Amino acid sequence: MTVTLGLPATRVRTRVSVPLRFPDGYATTADVFTFTGLADGREHLALGLGPWRAALTADEAPLVRPHSECLTGDVFGSERCDCGPQLREAVERIAEQGGFLLYLRQEGRGIGLYAKLDAYALQDTGLDTYQANLALGHAEDERDYTPAAQMLTTLGAEKIRLLSNNPDKAAQLGGLGIEVTRRIPTGVHLTGANARYLTAKRDHTAHTLDLPLAG
Repeated sequence: MTVTLGLPATRVRTRVSVPLRFPDGYATTADVFTFTGLADGREHLALGLGPWRAALTADEAPLVRPHSECLTGDVFGSERCDCGPQLREAVERIAEQGGFLLYLRQEGRGIGLYAKLDAYALQDTGLDTYQANLALGHAEDERDYTPAAQMLTTLGAEKIRLLSNNPDKAAQLGGLGIEVTRRIPTGVHLTGANARYLTAKRDHTAHTLDLPLAG
């Protein structure tokens, strides 16, 4: 399928099967899609997991998680965020039900890796994650889910169940023509190092997080 959303046409560039294995031993296989014509020109990926083809035509919409790249959490296992555990959880849940994980190259809520680490340094002085971004001259959250909507529409997933704690993802995708039939929260991956971070997300941007130990 080709989609424009008022932008240059988006098409599937490549689809390749990739076996995945996580450090805890969980393994599955993903159909990994690359695209041409994405709005920001970045190399975003869509991973088709489990019975994703059947999910496109099933009564219940495919399960989808837009996951923003986090080198420190996804690769190095940083406990300052919950990104790595959310990624691991999402892959298994989507593989069980059929759907897509969208791996979006939007490090640090869109501000980039170095700026994210600068924000960490400011958080060590007492700022929360949003205040730190503002202090660096960035918006609180600079992510744009237009490429996510383009990928989903190109793949035929214009109706989805959204695996996310973040209401902004649902709002942006809905405004871009993706029907979110249901928003399903991820688990809460609380550590001693990320309690302030998760609390800020809950209190400041209404993330769906039950944090009885975080105050």
